[in-house]
Amino acid sequence: MDVPSDPRVRLHVVTGKGGAGKTTVAAAMALALVARGQRVLLVEVEGRQGISQVLDVAPLGATERPLVTDPSGGELLGLAVDAKSALLEYLQKFYKLGRAGSVLEKVGAVDFATTIAPGVRDVLLIGKVYEAVGRRTKGARKRPVYDAVVLDAPPTGRIGRFLAVNSEVSEVARIGPVRTQADSITRLLQSPAALVHVVTLLEDMPVQETLDAIDELGDLSLRVGSVIANGIRPSALTDEQAGAVMAEEPPTAVLADALAAVDVKAGPAMLQGLLREGADHVQRARLQEEQRQILDELPVPVRDLPHLPDGVESGGLRLLATHLDEQGGL
Repeated sequence: MDVPSDPRVRLHVVTGKGGAGKTTVAAAMALALVARGQRVLLVEVEGRQGISQVLDVAPLGATERPLVTDPSGGELLGLAVDAKSALLEYLQKFYKLGRAGSVLEKVGAVDFATTIAPGVRDVLLIGKVYEAVGRRTKGARKRPVYDAVVLDAPPTGRIGRFLAVNSEVSEVARIGPVRTQADSITRLLQSPAALVHVVTLLEDMPVQETLDAIDELGDLSLRVGSVIANGIRPSALTDEQAGAVMAEEPPTAVLADALAAVDVKAGPAMLQGLLREGADHVQRARLQEEQRQILDELPVPVRDLPHLPDGVESGGLRLLATHLDEQGGL
């Protein structure tokens, strides 16, 4: 299933089970948009500095800074949102506290506020993303500062709570600026301008967590843009070869003759080891196919990204960006 790009979409939220490569996919998605000539902001909110590691750049800070420029004219900027700095900025914006905000930080009030009320913390974090999406240039012709914002969001186990800012904040703030901002954020997240993309591996647990996350996001009236099956390994064997490897009596003699033909003398231990590796490979390939078929039943597009044996170095990240762009829907 595939869908064309929707020009209304300006916020791409990327989540996924831990270890599925969501940060890598978020960076690749941002680069795919940049290659179209867009000005894109790539944001992280977990304090892991994963984006800087993937892109091999200096650690990101609380101020947007350029990371990549593209021959198309596109530009990628990066931002690491920190709850403390977001709260101080929030206090200055709504309450004009100025230096008093620094005093609150010194006495521990900022740590207290961002720890004791996790719903407020999430509003502060995603509030910076909301502000970036809505920011406009100055002058007569006001246009968005960013064509798109890509958010490297928390993993699927926490994504529902992170994005459900209204229900979280209602426990601590029923009126006032915090609640008003939470309402505005929710309207953005539930609008055609926002999509959530779920990154998974073609394995039992990640796929099941993906299915659970999609149900949760649907309950929150959030739109799932795509499921991205990451790290797909191609099968190195034909169906006939796979059947032979998995047979009750594997073709040990045939394998020995094939190795001998290329001047490799293999004893019984080597032959058994090669056949075990072959059986493991076949089982992984079959598991991938089974899990891919499960994803195909979903009412959202499923996009495939290949396994990168050499990691994201040597152009691997741009290869993933190209794969995403060719499959459309961004």
